[in-house]
Amino acid sequence: MKSLLEKLQIQSVNNGVCSGKDGWLTTDVAPIVSLNPTTGEPIASVRPSTTTTYNQTVQTAQEAFQSWCNTPAPQRGHLVRDLGNALRDNLEPLGELVSLEMGKIRAEGIGEVQEMIDICDFAVGLSRQLYGLTMHSERPGHRMYEQWHPLGPIGVITAFNFPAAVWAWNAAIAAVCGDTVVWKPSELVPLTAVAIQHIANQVMADHGVSGVFSLAVGDRAVGELMTNDSRLPLVSFTGSIRTGRIVAETVARRFGRTILELGGNNAIIVAADADLDLATRAILFGAVGTAGQRCTSTRRIIAHQSIAAELTNRLANAYQQVNIGDPLAEGTLMGPLSTRTAVSAMQRALKQAQKEGGEIVVGGNTLPNVGPQFVEPTIVKMPGQTDIVREETFAPILYILKYETIEEALQIHNGVPQGLSSAIFTDSIRTAEAFLSAGGSDCGIANVNIGTSGAEIGGAFGGEKETGGGRESGSDAWKGYMRRQTNTINWSKDLPLAQGISFGD
Repeated sequence: MKSLLEKLQIQSVNNGVCSGKDGWLTTDVAPIVSLNPTTGEPIASVRPSTTTTYNQTVQTAQEAFQSWCNTPAPQRGHLVRDLGNALRDNLEPLGELVSLEMGKIRAEGIGEVQEMIDICDFAVGLSRQLYGLTMHSERPGHRMYEQWHPLGPIGVITAFNFPAAVWAWNAAIAAVCGDTVVWKPSELVPLTAVAIQHIANQVMADHGVSGVFSLAVGDRAVGELMTNDSRLPLVSFTGSIRTGRIVAETVARRFGRTILELGGNNAIIVAADADLDLATRAILFGAVGTAGQRCTSTRRIIAHQSIAAELTNRLANAYQQVNIGDPLAEGTLMGPLSTRTAVSAMQRALKQAQKEGGEIVVGGNTLPNVGPQFVEPTIVKMPGQTDIVREETFAPILYILKYETIEEALQIHNGVPQGLSSAIFTDSIRTAEAFLSAGGSDCGIANVNIGTSGAEIGGAFGGEKETGGGRESGSDAWKGYMRRQTNTINWSKDLPLAQGISFGD
């Protein structure tokens, strides 16, 4: 563990809380201790930000924005390109730190850093494509067009389950758009954030800039400072629906913008003609990967009654072969839950599911012999979409429901408050197109013959309903980090008014 931290130059994390113009700022408040979810033992500690150091950090981001916003976008792209290259150089140690601190298996930790690299590559190309439209004016001798300008310093609040990638989704795109970024990571995973900030600091120094990327480690109090801070015109928040609602209301009161990535209660419809080998593999990764702690984790299976029993048997057999243990060990497929509180929440959900008529097919137990936060991935057959099924439990619980018609399946699928990711397995083009139609899946992500988890960075990521409606990463999500301006230029010698209005001679 020591060598891993040393590789990432974070031996002195007890001293650093914010990164700004003058480097790491220090405080004397009680440190946040990062715990290894595999063992429950401390890894290291970070002293959190205070109101004073937070304000210093935001002020630095404000000052940096004044020059950064006027830097040509392709030059901003050069910095993000070098950030991506620096992440490449640190791919394995940073990915292993993600696994150590968060608990996802090594392949997923390294995959998360690769996702950061990918979004940097995407953003570099984007830096030459921040285009607006031109429109024909109704007035002779006039030209109309729109352009996009940077917003300002933006706040990014990320969750524990993706301690690296979600920052990059926001930061890489915001940076090429001309914004500066102030990041508050989850207090469960501060070391990953400190390591990333060290990398970003070196890249900024190489380019002769500072304050483009800044860090403010802390708990809920720092998040409240950000959401109430009128200096941050945009706050991107990833987390629970309950907290997201508070963030949305708080930022809206000051007329700020939000990008919200909240809960997901993601379902896969498995049709009668589905390839069950394909479906089983996709469901297994979607439900068990990251110990069910992805916002895109598969939580509901809506299976046609003709194949439900066979699919359930296949899944039960696959679940019994999942190797659970140290996420950094070779061959491990599922690590621990993030906290003991998460373990308790899973047990409560399973008890409630049984009260509502559910039958545990496989799993359901804690694994204290492995570690205090290890559980068995669990499959529960449900008689219908009960109250507990409609809730998102951030744990490896998979509910199996049956349907007769595609209309019934879609009704079950859409009958939850969340709307992030969805999928269907079918060999029928009609069934697939019905799922993808306006009357089909109501989620922001809808897939055919692949699972709900593992989105690529080329498409905008986000969902509808209580998922928050935000979009990050690819496509035209960059527009969320900029302000639109419409321009009209009169190159004639006349002054006609729009709509043909005449106002005197």
